[in-house]
Amino acid sequence: MTDLPLLPTTVVGSHGLPGWIHYALEGVEADRFGPTDLRELYDDAVRLAVDDQINAGIDIISDGEMRRWKFIQGFYARMTGIEAQGQLRKLGPEGYDSVPRYEARTRIEVPHGLGIVEEFKHLRSITPHAVKATCPGPATLSIHIRERPSVYRDRLELANEFVPAINAELHALVEAGATYIQLDEPSYSILGSAEAAVELFNRCVAGVNARIALHVCFGNLASRPRFDRTYAPLFPAIMDARADELVFEFANRELREIDLVAQIAEAKDVAVGIVDVKSFHIEPPELVASRLRAALAHAPAERVRVVPDCGFFTVPRWLTVRKLQALVQGTAIVRAELGAAPHATR
Repeated sequence: MTDLPLLPTTVVGSHGLPGWIHYALEGVEADRFGPTDLRELYDDAVRLAVDDQINAGIDIISDGEMRRWKFIQGFYARMTGIEAQGQLRKLGPEGYDSVPRYEARTRIEVPHGLGIVEEFKHLRSITPHAVKATCPGPATLSIHIRERPSVYRDRLELANEFVPAINAELHALVEAGATYIQLDEPSYSILGSAEAAVELFNRCVAGVNARIALHVCFGNLASRPRFDRTYAPLFPAIMDARADELVFEFANRELREIDLVAQIAEAKDVAVGIVDVKSFHIEPPELVASRLRAALAHAPAERVRVVPDCGFFTVPRWLTVRKLQALVQGTAIVRAELGAAPHATR
């Protein structure tokens, strides 16, 4: 990706779902679709997400994670050793207690991989654009599996179980042509130890020959955080993560802790979240530019990438597109101020 512009724009992963997807998924759940129908459904959704990102001007795109449901729920169907326990709450507003949860009955295995390689191969087959692959980390994969009762001693041992499957998936992604891979860990706080979280991450990416990013946020189900919204407890341990780039959210926290960008930039690149995915407010490009300038007060432009705070799964598609446009337009303002070329060569 040597032909990227200064301050390259990218996404965290998920794209806003079009309304018809929600309607179609009711048919999927009712077993009204055959394999060909399903392939067409998801292929069409991916193409839509890709076109939206490219048309908005995003430099590095994803497949929108359009084949996934509620971020990680679809991965549990690929595991053995777990049993669905249903939802704690079915009435009222959606929350972290209203998604399906699981119990480990035996040691968990992922016999046929996480399916991310197949997602990436399809994305690569439909566009020559610069792309990134995204994969949930081990702490996050464990989040909906009950800690008690369990065949595992604690949450850390449970999260450890996913390391071999993730590492194998990342190696297979590289073999399939991926050069930029992001691990997502919105659930780092569940482990209670930054050192343990970093050790898990480093084993996940061991031997993976690609640009590696680590995205850490505080949860985003129904546009609500789940954990205390501070990165301070992760430092200095997170600087030992074998990642080329840290991806942090700043917009929805009113740029709180933006000074951490300086510490990160001493050794890594930093992708700064400067568009709020938890708000219906469409940021004017100048507001986006002002947030980017604030980040650049702490790090050289060569160390900075520009992203929304998190994925857009909880945002309507039309609003997702408008926010991506604002991200690109705000970045363009700052690039012009720095005398940089406005677009990448694709």
